[in-house]
Amino acid sequence: MTLTQLNYLITIAETGSFNKAAEQLYLSQPSLTSAMKELEKELGITLFYRSKRGVTLTGDGTEFLYYARQIYGQYENVLEKYGKDSSHKKRFGVSTQHYSFVVKAFVDMAREFDMSQYEFAIRETKTAEVIRDVSTMKSEIGVLYLCDFNRKAMVRLLQSAGLEFHHLVDCQAYVYLWKGHPLAGEDSICFEQLKDYPCLSFEQGDDSSFYLAEEILSTNEYPQVIRANDRATMLNLMVGLNGYTLCSGIICEELNGKDYLAVPFRDDEENANSAMEIGYVIRKNTFLSRMGERYLKAMKEYLVQSNTRL
Repeated sequence: MTLTQLNYLITIAETGSFNKAAEQLYLSQPSLTSAMKELEKELGITLFYRSKRGVTLTGDGTEFLYYARQIYGQYENVLEKYGKDSSHKKRFGVSTQHYSFVVKAFVDMAREFDMSQYEFAIRETKTAEVIRDVSTMKSEIGVLYLCDFNRKAMVRLLQSAGLEFHHLVDCQAYVYLWKGHPLAGEDSICFEQLKDYPCLSFEQGDDSSFYLAEEILSTNEYPQVIRANDRATMLNLMVGLNGYTLCSGIICEELNGKDYLAVPFRDDEENANSAMEIGYVIRKNTFLSRMGERYLKAMKEYLVQSNTRL
């Protein structure tokens, strides 16, 4: 087993394709396939299921990938500390629910490094994938939220994935909409006022449940619901259909623009407000890289300095 083989394995798992991995690694596909067959033979396990659609990890492959990332990650840390003249690119990734302040902190962190020397990745994705990415060390840090409703289920999921949750900020629910919305001038907005407008929610995939929803108050009965996959589409739907979503109230105007605002959600007897605890997750018993430490610092600095209503 070699570090080169581990790097090949990680790249195939990330691209989901031998062809794409070979292109990224500047190898021929037969050479890459041969290297993986040799690794499988040495380990005595099958790492991938192969099909016309690409490749997916087997159960053994998923388990081995975790150890491969640990070993290769330590190798990258040694290169970072001692191989200053090395041409090897160091990796750092973040997986997150859809929070603009997370992207802003990533931008601030990346500006401090020579990006020609690093492979940075930020993945705004589904809740289950945030957990999976950090568990398999595809990303070093994940960002998501807990509340009274989802806490027990989420903590159980995090523990089974070998992750630990660290607090960043507490906040109440806000109604996020565009400045031309009929309710934009309200000091606060209750559930009854929202019934004529579509509630926008981030799609969570086939394994979705109320516990994985990004939006607080996900168990409420909304007369109109539209699901989207990305933040840009969500913003377009706010303008085009007077849609709204429920969020933390933390808005980064530098990235989202000044055409949107967050209005406090006003609870009633049937629709109580709820506190969101946004935090980051990392694997247990791991040390953050220099990029990871700087990224956390950038997030915390933004949350302290921002003028949002927390």
